[in-house]
Amino acid sequence: MILAVPAMLLEGSGVIEWLHTCPSLLTSLLIIFGSGVLAFCLNFSIFYVIHSTTAVTFNVAGNLKVAVAVTCSWLIFRNPISALNAIGCAITLVGCTFYGYVRHMLSQQQPGNPQPPRGTTECVPLVNEKLDDKV
Repeated sequence: MILAVPAMLLEGSGVIEWLHTCPSLLTSLLIIFGSGVLAFCLNFSIFYVIHSTTAVTFNVAGNLKVAVAVTCSWLIFRNPISALNAIGCAITLVGCTFYGYVRHMLSQQQPGNPQPPRGTTECVPLVNEKLDDKV
Protein backbone atom coordinates (compact mmCIF):
# COMPACT_ATOMS: atom_id res chain seq x y z
CA MET A 1 0.00 0.00 0.00
CA ILE A 2 3.01 2.26 0.44
CA LEU A 3 3.58 2.28 -3.30
CA ALA A 4 -0.04 3.06 -4.17
CA VAL A 5 0.54 6.82 -4.43
CA PRO A 6 3.67 6.57 -6.63
CA ALA A 7 1.91 3.97 -8.79
CA MET A 8 -1.03 6.30 -9.32
CA LEU A 9 1.31 9.17 -10.20
CA LEU A 10 3.60 7.19 -12.51
CA GLU A 11 1.14 4.79 -14.12
CA GLY A 12 -1.78 7.18 -14.23
CA SER A 13 -4.97 5.80 -15.63
CA GLY A 14 -3.49 2.33 -16.19
CA VAL A 15 -3.86 1.46 -12.52
CA ILE A 16 -7.45 2.69 -12.41
CA GLU A 17 -8.34 0.76 -15.58
CA TRP A 18 -6.81 -2.40 -14.10
CA LEU A 19 -8.79 -1.95 -10.90
CA HIS A 20 -12.00 -1.60 -12.94
CA THR A 21 -11.33 -4.81 -14.88
CA CYS A 22 -11.31 -6.87 -11.67
CA PRO A 23 -14.71 -7.89 -10.28
CA SER A 24 -14.02 -6.48 -6.83
CA LEU A 25 -11.42 -4.43 -4.99
CA LEU A 26 -10.72 -7.42 -2.74
CA THR A 27 -9.60 -9.50 -5.73
CA SER A 28 -7.22 -6.75 -6.83
CA LEU A 29 -5.74 -6.42 -3.35
CA LEU A 30 -5.34 -10.20 -3.07
CA ILE A 31 -3.45 -10.26 -6.37
CA ILE A 32 -1.12 -7.49 -5.22
CA PHE A 33 -0.63 -9.06 -1.77
CA GLY A 34 -0.05 -12.49 -3.32
CA SER A 35 2.66 -11.20 -5.64
CA GLY A 36 4.35 -9.55 -2.65
CA VAL A 37 4.27 -12.80 -0.68
CA LEU A 38 5.73 -14.70 -3.64
CA ALA A 39 8.50 -12.10 -4.04
CA PHE A 40 9.30 -12.43 -0.33
CA CYS A 41 9.43 -16.24 -0.63
CA LEU A 42 11.75 -15.96 -3.64
CA ASN A 43 14.13 -13.65 -1.78
CA PHE A 44 14.02 -15.86 1.31
CA SER A 45 14.88 -18.95 -0.76
CA ILE A 46 17.77 -17.10 -2.42
CA PHE A 47 19.19 -16.12 0.98
CA TYR A 48 18.75 -19.70 2.22
CA VAL A 49 20.56 -21.16 -0.80
CA ILE A 50 23.44 -18.69 -0.48
CA HIS A 51 23.64 -19.40 3.27
CA SER A 52 23.62 -23.16 2.68
CA THR A 53 26.16 -23.13 -0.16
CA THR A 54 28.16 -20.18 -1.47
CA ALA A 55 27.46 -17.18 -3.66
CA VAL A 56 29.61 -18.74 -6.38
CA THR A 57 27.52 -21.92 -6.35
CA PHE A 58 24.36 -19.81 -6.56
CA ASN A 59 25.71 -17.95 -9.61
CA VAL A 60 26.79 -21.20 -11.26
CA ALA A 61 23.28 -22.56 -10.69
CA GLY A 62 21.82 -19.40 -12.24
CA ASN A 63 24.00 -19.78 -15.33
CA LEU A 64 23.08 -23.45 -15.54
CA LYS A 65 19.38 -22.54 -15.35
CA VAL A 66 19.71 -20.20 -18.34
CA ALA A 67 21.66 -22.73 -20.40
CA VAL A 68 19.16 -25.50 -19.61
CA ALA A 69 16.24 -23.20 -20.48
CA VAL A 70 17.78 -22.34 -23.86
CA THR A 71 18.58 -26.00 -24.55
CA CYS A 72 15.07 -27.14 -23.59
CA SER A 73 13.46 -24.46 -25.73
CA TRP A 74 15.55 -25.68 -28.66
CA LEU A 75 14.77 -29.35 -28.02
CA ILE A 76 11.08 -29.09 -27.13
CA PHE A 77 9.80 -26.06 -29.02
CA ARG A 78 12.37 -26.09 -31.86
CA ASN A 79 13.27 -22.45 -31.24
CA PRO A 80 16.13 -21.52 -33.55
CA ILE A 81 19.48 -20.78 -31.94
CA SER A 82 22.68 -19.70 -33.61
CA ALA A 83 25.87 -21.73 -33.61
CA LEU A 84 27.42 -19.26 -31.18
CA ASN A 85 24.50 -19.74 -28.75
CA ALA A 86 24.85 -23.53 -29.03
CA ILE A 87 28.58 -23.33 -28.32
CA GLY A 88 27.94 -21.01 -25.36
CA CYS A 89 25.34 -23.40 -23.92
CA ALA A 90 27.68 -26.35 -24.37
CA ILE A 91 30.55 -24.52 -22.65
CA THR A 92 28.23 -23.49 -19.82
CA LEU A 93 26.92 -27.03 -19.33
CA VAL A 94 30.44 -28.50 -19.35
CA GLY A 95 31.73 -25.80 -16.98
CA CYS A 96 28.86 -26.23 -14.52
CA THR A 97 29.30 -30.01 -14.60
CA PHE A 98 33.03 -29.61 -13.94
CA TYR A 99 32.34 -27.16 -11.10
CA GLY A 100 29.94 -29.65 -9.52
CA TYR A 101 32.48 -32.45 -9.89
CA VAL A 102 35.25 -30.40 -8.26
CA ARG A 103 32.96 -29.34 -5.41
CA HIS A 104 31.96 -32.98 -4.89
CA MET A 105 35.58 -34.13 -4.85
CA LEU A 106 36.52 -31.40 -2.36
CA SER A 107 33.64 -32.37 -0.09
CA GLN A 108 34.84 -36.00 -0.08
CA GLN A 109 38.31 -35.09 1.24
CA GLN A 110 39.11 -35.62 4.88
CA PRO A 111 39.48 -32.29 6.73
CA GLY A 112 42.89 -33.23 8.16
CA ASN A 113 44.30 -34.77 4.97
CA PRO A 114 44.61 -32.18 2.21
CA GLN A 115 45.96 -33.57 -1.04
CA PRO A 116 49.46 -32.43 -1.95
CA PRO A 117 49.74 -29.94 -4.81
CA ARG A 118 50.43 -31.39 -8.26
CA GLY A 119 52.38 -28.42 -9.57
CA THR A 120 53.97 -25.16 -8.57
CA THR A 121 50.89 -23.12 -9.48
CA GLU A 122 48.88 -24.89 -6.79
CA CYS A 123 51.43 -23.80 -4.15
CA VAL A 124 50.74 -20.10 -4.75
CA PRO A 125 48.21 -18.80 -2.19
CA LEU A 126 45.13 -17.14 -3.63
CA VAL A 127 44.74 -14.78 -0.68
CA ASN A 128 47.44 -12.84 1.09
CA GLU A 129 47.34 -14.09 4.65
CA LYS A 130 49.12 -11.03 6.08
CA LEU A 131 46.19 -8.62 5.87
CA ASP A 132 45.99 -7.90 9.63
CA ASP A 133 48.32 -4.90 9.43
CA LYS A 134 46.35 -3.34 6.53
CA VAL A 135 42.91 -3.50 8.11
